Amino acid sequence: MNQVNLTGRLTRDVEVRYTQSGKAVGSGTIAVTRRFKNADGNTDSDFIQYVVWGKSAETLSQYTSKGALIALTGSWQTRSYEKDDGTRVYVNELNVENFDFLEKKSDGQKSAPKSQAPNPFANQGNNPNELDISDDLPF
Repeated sequence: MNQVNLTGRLTRDVEVRYTQSGKAVGSGTIAVTRRFKNADGNTDSDFIQYVVWGKSAETLSQYTSKGALIALTGSWQTRSYEKDDGTRVYVNELNVENFDFLEKKSDGQKSAPKSQAPNPFANQGNNPNELDISDDLPF
């Protein structure tokens, strides 16, 4: 199973480009701090490249900025391409399938979208013991 979960901070704003067919593709780097300290007593960070596609790329770019704390979930991939001089370059990156915003917006960050989920207790009164849930019971 190829599943990777990373939590860290964006090292720069998400860079969004568009393919020839018009599909959005975003890329960037996330700084992930290691759990343990090195021999000097300091914590090290790894800087991991990621790529995110479609509407997710546009959303991540619109509502985050450099320094934002986020969680990324996806799969690890290695791809390669050939440079003009004929040398092959290998790129390892996280192919993002899902992400979560992990902190409220600070003054310099763009605001995250607000959930529009309906309130199941709206128009039901304030006391949850008075809710009529008999139609929802399977027996």
